[in-house]
Amino acid sequence: MGYMGFHSISRIFVLVSCIKISFSIDTLYPNQFLRDGDVLLSKNETFALGFFTPNNSSSRRYVGVWYNKLIEKNIVWVANRENPINNTAGVLSIDRQGNLLLCDVSRSTLVWSANVSSKSSHIQLLDSGNLVLVEENSTLYVWQSFDHPTDTLLSGMKIGLDRKTGQYRFLTSWRSSDDPGQGDYKLQLDLSGLPQFFLCKGSTRLWRTSPCPWPSPILFLQGNTVRWFSFFTNNQDGVLYSFNLDDSSVDMRFVIDDSGYASWCMWNERVNRWNSIFSFPKEICDEYKHCGAYSICTPSAGIIMFECSCLPGFEPKSPRDWQLSDGSGGCVRKQIISLCRNGEGFLKVSQVKFPDPSLACATKFVSSLECQQQCLRNCSCTAYATALGDEKENVCLMWFGELMDMRPAPKLGMDLFVRVDSITLDSDPVMRKKRRPFEQQVAFYDDGGRILLKSSIRSSWKQQSLVWSAVEMVGAENAKKKRSFIAKNKRVVIPISSAAVVFTLVVIVVSLRIIKRRHLKGEAKQNLQGLFHRVTNSTSRLYKDLLVVHGQKVGSSSPNLALHDFSTIVAATNNFASENMLGRGGFGSVYKGQLTNGVEIAIKRLSKGSAQGVEEFKNEVMLIAQLQHKNLVKLLGCCTQQEEKILVYEYLPNKSLDNFIFDQQRKSHVDWRKRFKIIIGIARGMMYLHKDSRLKIIHRDLKASNVLLDDTMNPKISDFGMARIFEGNQSQAMTKRVVEYVIFGKFSTKSDTFSFGVLLLEIISSKRNNVDYKEHPSLNLIGHVWDLWKEDKALEIVDCSMAEPLFWLEAFKCIQVGLLCVQELETDRPAMSDVVLMLESNTNQLPSPKQPGFLLARTGMVICPEYVIFGKFSTKSDIFSFGVLLLEIISGERNNIDHQEHPSMNLIRHVWDLWREDKALKIVDCSMFWREAFKCIQVGLLCVQEFATGRPSISDVVWMLRSSTKQ
Repeated sequence: MGYMGFHSISRIFVLVSCIKISFSIDTLYPNQFLRDGDVLLSKNETFALGFFTPNNSSSRRYVGVWYNKLIEKNIVWVANRENPINNTAGVLSIDRQGNLLLCDVSRSTLVWSANVSSKSSHIQLLDSGNLVLVEENSTLYVWQSFDHPTDTLLSGMKIGLDRKTGQYRFLTSWRSSDDPGQGDYKLQLDLSGLPQFFLCKGSTRLWRTSPCPWPSPILFLQGNTVRWFSFFTNNQDGVLYSFNLDDSSVDMRFVIDDSGYASWCMWNERVNRWNSIFSFPKEICDEYKHCGAYSICTPSAGIIMFECSCLPGFEPKSPRDWQLSDGSGGCVRKQIISLCRNGEGFLKVSQVKFPDPSLACATKFVSSLECQQQCLRNCSCTAYATALGDEKENVCLMWFGELMDMRPAPKLGMDLFVRVDSITLDSDPVMRKKRRPFEQQVAFYDDGGRILLKSSIRSSWKQQSLVWSAVEMVGAENAKKKRSFIAKNKRVVIPISSAAVVFTLVVIVVSLRIIKRRHLKGEAKQNLQGLFHRVTNSTSRLYKDLLVVHGQKVGSSSPNLALHDFSTIVAATNNFASENMLGRGGFGSVYKGQLTNGVEIAIKRLSKGSAQGVEEFKNEVMLIAQLQHKNLVKLLGCCTQQEEKILVYEYLPNKSLDNFIFDQQRKSHVDWRKRFKIIIGIARGMMYLHKDSRLKIIHRDLKASNVLLDDTMNPKISDFGMARIFEGNQSQAMTKRVVEYVIFGKFSTKSDTFSFGVLLLEIISSKRNNVDYKEHPSLNLIGHVWDLWKEDKALEIVDCSMAEPLFWLEAFKCIQVGLLCVQELETDRPAMSDVVLMLESNTNQLPSPKQPGFLLARTGMVICPEYVIFGKFSTKSDIFSFGVLLLEIISGERNNIDHQEHPSMNLIRHVWDLWREDKALKIVDCSMFWREAFKCIQVGLLCVQEFATGRPSISDVVWMLRSSTKQ
């Protein structure tokens, strides 16, 4: 019995082993089953097919294809993405009708199928990653996974419209990193005009390619080596895009992640991770229609100035919005004159991404002049361009309607010719030289037809109709009589006629110039009147939309600021109910409120610390309200009744940044792309406050809780301008993050740079600056990062919840910028405009940071380091203060005195340097006793030691000062 049992077990083991071996090849036949735990490998074992759970996050099981040889298990295709199996009992097989099925182990529940019916012989996993269902006795594919892409495009896969099969293939992101279901983002082909691909979130377009046709194939080089080819076809087979690798041993993919970020990735075998070759949306100008109609978005310009600019002949539709760095309204034509056969022409805009061709068409042409004439003849044509089509023929592209979504493209861009009026054409210096001058001739003839006098007028001004004849000059009825008189008196008539002609020519030239000047002035006046009309209308609309329930306007210079009744504020907040409180800060408490018209607002009830009067307060509020930027919270109004000082802001539903990055659950919702966008937005907002606004504002309290997030996670800085309301010393107790303030009580724009650097490191690490490190109990985040930087381990601080290896270079650059911002000397720190430049530029060559201010904060402050770093007080904090006071008494100098040798050095640091050089007595007042003074200096330095545990107690201090011992 034991022998038979062992024999049976042996046979089962051999059978199972044979089944496993059969799955090490690339084919599965109708009489075979792929169960959970089995894996089908492609011929060269490049890809694998099997069951998986995303990120091992749950018991949900899916069937998919992934890279087999890579360390990372990157899924490239999922079969049952919308219908997971809730256990490990799934089976993949081919049924009798030749259909590929995924069922549970009992085969009673159908989970997914290929939905075909044919005589299929087997399924096969190819080395391209394509899973195919092959027809019996044939090489034809009955079904293939490449026809049903998920979030990844592989070499040889085609997306777009297949006219043969009628299939419309597009990529769709995962719902989340642990849910492969269809997410919000998709890359799809748009055929409403010229073919182009859009990256969309639902129905909202986020980014687009340049319009097709493109030259095909496009070769992409890495060094001097061709790495891959990009193909676009538009013919009877379909409108399709694909790419092929030159080297099949290279692993490359195009993927859309669940945050809407799309990238071309190539596997780097040396470091075993994916390198991002190209990605989008990456820059601010990648955003679809960011600058509206008839404009160009230049990302490099946005570093120093506004990134939007109008096309030639156009001006901002809303100048006020453009002053606030909001170009979404676009541009309109300057002159309101006809552009149909009225002397108009074209101006060239060089090397740009073609505008959205939804209202464009393409026709074949012979020459660029023919393309120009076709557009000129059609008064609805707003622009034209020439390109090389997919079949190498010349194509004339013509746009009909608004020109949208343009940006410079130095490498792949084309020249666009925009239709402009004659005035704009004449104002362009290049076109003015090219325009042909016209010639007007004036001539007098004698009776025999001989020319008595001929003159001409040449001008590049618009040609006037000027036709004269001798008959018209003298009158037709007397012409014959006059001719005989002229013939008899030639000597008299010729000089008089010559003088008359010269005089006439002078009058004509002067008249033409006056006409031209008046015409230009009239156009300019018309432009100014039109601009004034638009601005007035815009202001009137703002005025009508004021959030005033029972209030009055505050000054004519600020029509969009409302003065609210206190009763309105009380009603909006339900009498400042605790459940409506959003937070409490140094300047007061913030409440959520709702006006009677349903508008949600944020109400800041300021503390009583402001010494300003009501009128001064209102004046300051009016000034702050004029500071408007897309990265600043909008101030809507105020209230000054019943001795209250209340500010009314726009309400932002996502609240403050610290609610995300410092929360263990919510921080995973803020991936790297969102964090980098937040960092850039904060930097831009601070640059506006320091440089671009009417007032130069120093924030003084920039931190995560003062950065609010709107519904699209755009950052908006709050509490700017509070220091103007809480004047001077009243606000200085609010901030303890900046070195020069703690030492000298001074603030500057570089103080805000320091705070930005701290905030930048907090965003990257998801840790507060005052976090306690076990290795160094007095070390804060800045000190920890600095130590890692010196050991070339700075990337260790990056929040591990952001499992995105594609962005290490950006993260490293941000860490370096953060350390540059927190350098000890404020003169070494960059201005915020330089910070924006470093963050938005493509270069990684940045200056090496010097020692941060945290070291100075630990060794030489007017208040104890544990309070500055951690906000903690103890009896040893008083010992520190006593030590400072003792050194001040001995030296006769204040601790925050400025030392010429070291502009950021205070008294404690100065004494410490002298102590190490055995020159401590240099600080002593000449009238003091040297021996006792030396002891006092020593006691003072013991009291201001970095660690609180190293400082003596107050009883020990008394004992040391009273004792006669020198030890």
